Amino acid sequence: MEHQPSIAFVDDDDDLRNANRQTLELAGFTVVPFADALSALRVLTPDFPGVVVTDVRMPHIDGLELFRRLRAIDPDLPVILITGHGDIEMAVEALHQGAYDFIAKPYPADRLVQSITRAAEKRRLVIENRQLRQALESSDETLPLIGQTPVMQNLRKTLRHVANADVDVLIAGETGTGKDVAAGLLHEWSRRKQGNFVALNCGALPEAVIESELFGHEAGAFTGAQKRRVGRIEYASGGTLFLDEIESMPLSTQVKLLRVLETREVTPLGTNEHRPIDLRVVAAAKVDLGSPDQRANFREDLYYRLNVVTISIPPLRERREDVPLLFMHFLQRAAARFKSEAPEMTPALRSRLIDHDWPGNVRELSHFAERVALGLGDLDGARISHLADTISLPEAMERHEAKLIREALSTNNGDVRSTVEALGIPRKTFYDKLQRHGIDRADYAKVKPPGG
Repeated sequence: MEHQPSIAFVDDDDDLRNANRQTLELAGFTVVPFADALSALRVLTPDFPGVVVTDVRMPHIDGLELFRRLRAIDPDLPVILITGHGDIEMAVEALHQGAYDFIAKPYPADRLVQSITRAAEKRRLVIENRQLRQALESSDETLPLIGQTPVMQNLRKTLRHVANADVDVLIAGETGTGKDVAAGLLHEWSRRKQGNFVALNCGALPEAVIESELFGHEAGAFTGAQKRRVGRIEYASGGTLFLDEIESMPLSTQVKLLRVLETREVTPLGTNEHRPIDLRVVAAAKVDLGSPDQRANFREDLYYRLNVVTISIPPLRERREDVPLLFMHFLQRAAARFKSEAPEMTPALRSRLIDHDWPGNVRELSHFAERVALGLGDLDGARISHLADTISLPEAMERHEAKLIREALSTNNGDVRSTVEALGIPRKTFYDKLQRHGIDRADYAKVKPPGG
């Protein structure tokens, strides 16, 4: 259950302070009252998770001075000023300096509650963004296996334990969950890290090529084999062989791989020589090889030979609390790539992250973060979902470029010179982009009023 927002209420008038305290507590806030600014300053820190409401007229340190001191402590701390009629001009100036709001006396209780509610939500998001950044900075784990949920903590613990056991491992998980990262960690955290980490995607190679890639061949072993080639298995000796999408391996190759696993010897194509290997195999599958229905043409005996240890990587929908942390990492990485500021978390964006099932898992989340970094995160949830699931990154960048051009044309009333200067591109490039995006500059020219 989430904690109620905390409100620091500062007022030297005991009756008003107590009355407002009761009103805010009835509205669901936790109120910390202070009779003077100095008492508040002793308690309030940059980690204060709430909002400060202060009267302007107070002895010794008034509300405006308190606001300035709090701003020095934390410029993101929302401060709401309660003002008398003669203080409004000063309050407006404080708004320009960063105060969240001012409320003139006398005021209805709803006015204060509404302002505090908005400020508390803003503060909650600020604190959450800070915590996510701190978690990323303090984490020494390899992404995308970062996470604070128990299932991810157990996964990392299991990987470290199994890495030292030096046994063959089968990694199960949906597409995009990070099976390749888990395989890499098993290698890096083992005694084999001085050897080669050799990866092969079994689903990416045709049957005619995969055996040569795995077992190697001698010169003249088949048409086109002009020189000797060391196979992936032999090259991985002393290290780790990672076979991704192993469920896609051709049946004939499965038979030969099973023999390699049983004998720890490899026989390259075109020779009868048996070469001993010091091999650890990590295989990954996106289907449940333990289920006959999903295993399909995958050999049962090879499954049991690989299944010394099985590690399952959970999909994002089973660890939703980790999604904002992962998203923050990908967003910062995308912002650095696009040379832009990473947008702040908003309520709509946070809801999207938590509520969406992420069928593409970490890969889908990473692509979504790139789109948000491009400025597409201000769209409504339905359009965000559609964009995240249907368009590629180049298409998203094209849309973002067109949007910037239209905004510049609108701001400058279609004036070419001003628009080109605002965009920082040559005039010829500008016209080329207009043509590519189908933008008519005349649509943005300022229309003169009749008789003007």
